[in-house]
Amino acid sequence: MVLLLAGATTPASADAIGTHACSSIDDDRARLACYDRVSGRVPTASAETALPARDAPVASSPMEAPVAAPAAATAHQSGSAETSLLTRAWSFGADTDRYLIKLYRPNYLNPLRYQSRTNDRPFNPLFTALETEDSDLDKVEAAFQISFKARLWASDDRRLGVWFAYTQQSFWQVYNGEISSPFRDTNYEPELKVAWQPKISWGGFDWQLLSIGYNHESNGRADPISRSWDRIIAEIGIEKGNFALLLRPWIRIDDQSDDTDNPDITDYYGYGDVTAIYKWRGHSFTLSARGNLAENKGAVRLTWMTPPLLGPLRGYVVGFSGYGDTLLDYNFRQNAVSVGIALNDLLDR
Repeated sequence: MVLLLAGATTPASADAIGTHACSSIDDDRARLACYDRVSGRVPTASAETALPARDAPVASSPMEAPVAAPAAATAHQSGSAETSLLTRAWSFGADTDRYLIKLYRPNYLNPLRYQSRTNDRPFNPLFTALETEDSDLDKVEAAFQISFKARLWASDDRRLGVWFAYTQQSFWQVYNGEISSPFRDTNYEPELKVAWQPKISWGGFDWQLLSIGYNHESNGRADPISRSWDRIIAEIGIEKGNFALLLRPWIRIDDQSDDTDNPDITDYYGYGDVTAIYKWRGHSFTLSARGNLAENKGAVRLTWMTPPLLGPLRGYVVGFSGYGDTLLDYNFRQNAVSVGIALNDLLDR
């Protein structure tokens, strides 16, 4: 009787019945409808009648129900990985291939390189003893570099790896037909190194790279016109957003007492270098410095690389001041500016 009364009662009569009558209704849905009529509230669709979302997955059991990751956390993780310059450069991501070959230092072709002065007698006093004429070098030449690295082994999480790297840099008197357009100097630099990702943060910076390895650099010539040295080089890389800082201390390991090539090279090159890299809207800027403060000798290098202009090719401008832009000129001071194109900077993929 009460159920029939509740189903047929109008809002006005429901008000008269009052909440006491509603509380005596056994059916949950009918009792809720009675309270809604008494209070004048417009009923909404119940959870039981609501239709599931069109694309919502249907779980066969509570244990199989999908759990969605918080959107904010997912976005943060994705953004963090995407903006890690050193992680990309050294393929520290767990999803990268164990064995791979990548670009290393900038690969570039600069058709125009202007030097403030030329080193016409790089092997004095040898040339004087042989009564050899000075080289009539042009101040304008070309320069190019080829550089790559290959991962030979990596841990399962890819945070530890063994790498082989090779860099070749050439300075070419291509416009100097009077002396048959020779290659003025070519430097060969193989390396074998172990690289590890510490993943340590402090002061807003992330320490993402620690490496140590053996480095040999030479001009590929035999005595008495050889230039070469061997080093153990460590590298520390930290970053914050689009900024990265690379610190490279080194120790010379060849026998300096028996070296007639360049026994005093550390007086000019010092015992390490530092490079700052900043990326902005596709542009890449670097500033490098090295030297020996005790000897008051060293060098600075500033580079600018544009966003891609033609396919992967980017504009490239280099400014240099100091000693040793090339190994042949390790004890020769000059200023130089070069312009051309490049494939990659220090921290490209």
